[in-house]
Amino acid sequence: MDIKKTVDLSWDEFDELRDPRPAENGFDAVVERAISRRGFLGGALAFGSGAAVFGTGVLSSATSAQAQAAGFAFTPIGIATDHDIHVPAGYRWKPLVRWGDALFSDAEGAYSPDTGVPVAMSDKVFGENTDGMETFTHEGHTLLAINSEYVNPKINLPAASEGMPQSADEVTMLKNMQGVTVLEIAEADAGYSVVIDSPYNRRITHETQMTMDGPAAGADLVKTKADPEGMSPKGTMNNCGSGKTLWGTYLTCEENFNGYFGATGAYDETDGLKRYGIGGEGRYAYEKFDPRYDLSNEPNEPNRHGWVTEIDPADPASTPVKHTALGRFKHENAEMVQAADGRIVVYMGDDERGEFMYRYVSNGTWAEGQPTDGLLSDGTLYVARFNDDLSGEWLALTPETTGMSLEEILVFSRMAGSKVGATTMDRPEWIAANPLRAEAYCALTNNSRRGLKPNAGGDETPVGGPNPREANKYGQIVRWRPEGEDHGADDFTWDLYVMAGNPSVHGDAYGGSENVTEGNMFNSPDGMAFSSDGMLWIQTDGDDSNEGEFAGQGNNQMLVGNPETGEIARFLTAPNGAEVTGLTWSPDGKVAFVGIQHPGGSWPDGAGKPRSAVIAVWREDGAVFG
Repeated sequence: MDIKKTVDLSWDEFDELRDPRPAENGFDAVVERAISRRGFLGGALAFGSGAAVFGTGVLSSATSAQAQAAGFAFTPIGIATDHDIHVPAGYRWKPLVRWGDALFSDAEGAYSPDTGVPVAMSDKVFGENTDGMETFTHEGHTLLAINSEYVNPKINLPAASEGMPQSADEVTMLKNMQGVTVLEIAEADAGYSVVIDSPYNRRITHETQMTMDGPAAGADLVKTKADPEGMSPKGTMNNCGSGKTLWGTYLTCEENFNGYFGATGAYDETDGLKRYGIGGEGRYAYEKFDPRYDLSNEPNEPNRHGWVTEIDPADPASTPVKHTALGRFKHENAEMVQAADGRIVVYMGDDERGEFMYRYVSNGTWAEGQPTDGLLSDGTLYVARFNDDLSGEWLALTPETTGMSLEEILVFSRMAGSKVGATTMDRPEWIAANPLRAEAYCALTNNSRRGLKPNAGGDETPVGGPNPREANKYGQIVRWRPEGEDHGADDFTWDLYVMAGNPSVHGDAYGGSENVTEGNMFNSPDGMAFSSDGMLWIQTDGDDSNEGEFAGQGNNQMLVGNPETGEIARFLTAPNGAEVTGLTWSPDGKVAFVGIQHPGGSWPDGAGKPRSAVIAVWREDGAVFG
């Protein structure tokens, strides 16, 4: 593997290079599934009596009358292919905070469009490649907690480094640009801005001291030379999606942690390392300068990452907690809801081709004002099975069902899911729960291996159920409703809210479901969030070449879906090269904060380096957002 080339790869491409699948296998004999669009809709999208059938009322063109009929408060926009942001008429946007912007006065002016940020200031500025985010209020202060998923070394490091760190200092710089930023914002005449030197401003990086709780805390699998007790890991990494607890803390989710580890010498290539895509060379060459990331020195260090980590934005002195009871995998986000009896439920997706969807259910119950001890450390982890008859069930991952110890189940959750026969999914990303009814949605962004190759554990990936298309390039959104309208129930029914596709190119299932038209088409749904009015906001991270099978789809975008009618409308388009990821609102609901990650060109400054950023979007009439 040419380590200098790894930074140019997507995470999927990095995994493929690390662990290529056989060129031929049993799945090569799968018969082509030629499902007509209407034939598909007649089955999988019919939820049962009283359910919406998406053959009527869909947006066939972007008109204001149609948008208003669907409950959208804006005129949908067309695609874009340029290096700018576009929003509907009557809305405006501006950057709120960009990579390199100062959080503290001693870092003001630290960012240079030519050289980026110096090492000494790299933990005092806003991080790189923004992702999941949430809004909090505390004693009259408005706080944002924002993930910084990964770095672009060719942009972040000096040109002489050629895109890979050449020293321990340069590794430190990359570590500091990732993790989580907590910052205070305040409203003024010019809109929201960052409060420099706020006592709440904080950077949480790959070096921040953490603690662990839950059954795997202190287990032999998470003990290292530096931490023989297995209770004090350092750092949170590849922070992708997010979540917000019912008691007002932040959940940051560790996704592609596997790419940070490598080896400078011999190491034991265990089944656990293979299943999680961890091998001899890391994406950023950390292992060459920091023994903590060297498998030949600390073979258990990877087991201390891939968790959901809880952060208290209101307490800058608090220690973040890695919750092992929620399982270890490539977490996209963590969507918290409550069961009918008061137990805490957390839905989670494992963002890799052919991996699983999970649910955690606490043993204890909670009501506002009650203690939260044990709610995220004492409970049961489940994995989802979707049946072709539109039913499903959550399968408990226990020593009895898996034949594994509880510590092994949590550290190697993927292997536990395989043991009980969970459904392999098309890269389960963000999960969003409808605030107005007991139902949840998961973005299945795409899966080029569907029906062709097994997942990393050898589990089959057959075409069918919620994953109905072979070599799925476009993605879909699955929706489920728990039995008895109780998120604590083990059984559910499901359908597909939308199959993304390109109806201008395909006339079959690859054209998408009937609520996808040439006027609103998209590919690779990724981020999702509900607004308080029950509308589903969908963000994409896919192919923005606007060519071939993606012709006419333009740049990545943010759309709005009506769960009742199935109608979907485009609200925002990103600069070419960027994905749209992360969405939260101001406390009064009048401003949306949206993440723009890895933009191309020189966005948003118009000169120098491209800078990921969080933008603010608002209505010109000052009304509540929507």
